[in-house]
Amino acid sequence: MNGIKRFYGHLPIRWKLALWSSIVLFGLFATYNSLQYYVLNSWMMDQEERHIKEKMNEVQNFFADPSHLIDRNSIINSSRFLENIVEADELIRIMDRNGNLIVGVANNFSEEIIVSPIESGDLELVLIDGKHILIYRRPLITPGFVGYVEVIRDLKTYERLRGLIFLVTFSAGMGAILLSGLGGMIIAKQLLRPIAALTETMKRIKMRGLKERVPLDANQKDEVADLSRMFNEMMDDVELSFQKQKQFVEDASHELRTPIAILEGHLSLLNRWGKKDPEVLEESLKASQQEVERLRKLVLELLELTRLESDQFEIGEEEIDPVTVIEKTIANFELVHPDFKFVFHNLVKDKKNNSLRVAERHLEQLLMILMDNGIKYSQDKKLLEITAETNEMSKEWVFRIKDYGIGIPKEDIEKIFDRFYRVDKARSRAKGGHGLGLSIAQRIVSHYKGNIKAESKEEQWTEVIVTIPNVI
Repeated sequence: MNGIKRFYGHLPIRWKLALWSSIVLFGLFATYNSLQYYVLNSWMMDQEERHIKEKMNEVQNFFADPSHLIDRNSIINSSRFLENIVEADELIRIMDRNGNLIVGVANNFSEEIIVSPIESGDLELVLIDGKHILIYRRPLITPGFVGYVEVIRDLKTYERLRGLIFLVTFSAGMGAILLSGLGGMIIAKQLLRPIAALTETMKRIKMRGLKERVPLDANQKDEVADLSRMFNEMMDDVELSFQKQKQFVEDASHELRTPIAILEGHLSLLNRWGKKDPEVLEESLKASQQEVERLRKLVLELLELTRLESDQFEIGEEEIDPVTVIEKTIANFELVHPDFKFVFHNLVKDKKNNSLRVAERHLEQLLMILMDNGIKYSQDKKLLEITAETNEMSKEWVFRIKDYGIGIPKEDIEKIFDRFYRVDKARSRAKGGHGLGLSIAQRIVSHYKGNIKAESKEEQWTEVIVTIPNVI
């Protein structure tokens, strides 16, 4: 048994499908043919029994004629009548009460059966010398005679038909096995063709890279087509993720290369002759300290972004007042940037039910990133407008942060949330940016099932709009 299980376990799915389809189809054919054989066999036997009963009734009616006195001699002289009604493979005989043969007429019956009385019941199927014999016995009672009539029928025709039916059903069963096996192989091949294509695509991906895809038939809408479609979509996501990871590594390496190169240059300068010059020494140490601070911020931002993209992000369940958080954040910024004017537009209609289910630190971090970006890219007009409002229909909070700075070109609007992306790289680096802030903001918003987008008019203004649903 274990050997069979191991052998079955090693079979390809195609052979398993063919095997099981053959077994199921053969089972159906076998059941149908068995029922058909049983029904036909029963019907033929019923026909034989009905025929022999009709023959018995004909004999009984002949001897029941009241116009004649039926005695032993009359029965002996009835052989002509019996010869007229007897059929092929049939025996009709009349015996007295002691079992002595009075008259017997046979057609294509052996002599030994004729001369040997057969003890049987009313209607019985017996086997004599390998032949099936149907015997029907009824009493014959008249004023001049008491005995019984036997009608005996050799079921050669019945046996021949039954054998023919069995041969046909058996041949049909064997044909069913062959056809079901062949059909199973064809069906399995058709069903597994998309899976074979999927396997082949995986092999090509292993050999050639992530650009390979499973070929799809636009007219195919079954489950296997859905599987292939989902595989292609998954590979698109994997390829995109791989490209982003590659870009992330390249951008991170580039961002780290600049401060490291500056540090290396200043250290070389100090090592050669700068350590003896207090002015050069102070300038180099100050520049190195700035680059170390930039490195520290970059590492912290990278760690924050990694945490947000992992499963370690904890969504806040407490309900807070966003207006209070905004006012506190604005107050903190006013201390750091006294030359800037911060205008808060509180458009929340329901002052009582103004809570939002979000962690206070996350909302504060989001506001700080967006406000800091607005300050960095502002020009002469040092004004930052912060707006908060609620949408009663969709149960959402909407936050807007608008600055009047350099603006963003249309072709760059969709890219500003990518990691390390900066519209003006030289100016961004001079202002201490790494291009990670908006990526972190986007991750925070997405964790709360919200949406963030930017609108801008170049050289005039930029507005970032954040929408967060009140129910997570």
